[in-house]
Amino acid sequence: MSTLANPIPNTTVTVVGQNSRKRHYGTHIFLTVMAVMWLIPLAWALFTALRPKADTDKYGYFSFGGTFNFDNFLTAWTQGGFSKYLFNSLIITVPAVLGTLLFASMMAFAVSRVSWKFNITLLIMFTAGNLLPPQVLAAPLFEMFKHLSLPYSFSDSGNLLNTYISVIAVDTAFQIGFCTFVLSNYMKALSSDLTEAALVDGAGIWRQYWNIILPLCRPALAALGTLEVIFIYNDFFWPLLFIQSGSRLPITTAINNLQGEFLSNYNLLAAGATITVIPTLIIYLVLQRQFVAGLTLGSSKG
Repeated sequence: MSTLANPIPNTTVTVVGQNSRKRHYGTHIFLTVMAVMWLIPLAWALFTALRPKADTDKYGYFSFGGTFNFDNFLTAWTQGGFSKYLFNSLIITVPAVLGTLLFASMMAFAVSRVSWKFNITLLIMFTAGNLLPPQVLAAPLFEMFKHLSLPYSFSDSGNLLNTYISVIAVDTAFQIGFCTFVLSNYMKALSSDLTEAALVDGAGIWRQYWNIILPLCRPALAALGTLEVIFIYNDFFWPLLFIQSGSRLPITTAINNLQGEFLSNYNLLAAGATITVIPTLIIYLVLQRQFVAGLTLGSSKG
């Protein structure tokens, strides 16, 4: 009897293993196809940026003839003034991302770790704010910033228009809802014994948030920080709406400086677009491990 009983479990394990591998093959094929589809535009832009315009005019864009060099990148960097615009993007992106994560983590702590009457209502309101198209609020925000008087020592326009603060405030406000939703779900997965023990030891709300919960949210904060840098850095609408001075525009608007009045050099535009991608790509590669950890931690918790 013992010799007949052993093959049955082994056969079952083999069949299950084969089925799981088949399912994984389908997933891998799907992910590979999607990755290739996402990489093709970037690879094509890089390929076009490395070719002189004279070669593409002679051989065509769908060809491999001619030379390859970095002249378009150097021309785009100097002609487009990318160094100045990149600094403007840093001025806008860094405070906006830090402010978004700080305020969102505070709100997430209030609605997930503190029991009070309006925590669910506020969470719904913050989440519902993401469903409102930004263009709907463009005119009201512009008029509000226009009529908000400020001293000329603070703003050369006498109001919030043409200032970095207007873009930082709007970017922060529109991103807080998404970050609050993600962080609140992450904080709910943390054991309630942590804050209960701290409360018994006499720790107040601020100490519970800053010294206990916030350090445990580093993977989620790293993942959200990576996403927010990409979102805010690539934002084109709000800076173009609120900032009239060309010297204060972010790098996403610098490509306009590469446009000709009657003719467009698409090789030069491709080089400029590739330059704008490099900072976000570097940040993602540096924070890739924390980004993946922030997305996967807590996925197995019920």
